[in-house]
Amino acid sequence: MSNRISQGMAIRRRVLGDSHVDRAEAAKTDFDTPFQTLIAEGAWGTVWSSDAISLRERSMITLALLAATKNFEEIPMHIRATANTGASKQDVIEAFQHVAIYAGVPAANHAIKLAKRTYAEMEGDAS
Repeated sequence: MSNRISQGMAIRRRVLGDSHVDRAEAAKTDFDTPFQTLIAEGAWGTVWSSDAISLRERSMITLALLAATKNFEEIPMHIRATANTGASKQDVIEAFQHVAIYAGVPAANHAIKLAKRTYAEMEGDAS
């Protein structure tokens, strides 16, 4: 395993948590292994591992980009990750307000709905 992949897996675990990464690794097959390697090396081992900006800032950027590009499926995962990145609920709503202005109110509205549901689930898990 390359150093970038090892580093990527470590930051992926730090951001998304061991449970999430363990589930993803257990679900990996021969078919999607090349894709999972690409993600570990590129997204996590290069982009998320850079110390140019904080994990909090990356979290906010990622959520805004997911909403702006209407890639809603990953928003709950990245909302859960805010518990590990330090992005607050206020940070998230600020990011989604930017989405509303620059990418459209419907996209931001749907992202906010997903965030509210996910935060409620997280609070239920904590009790």
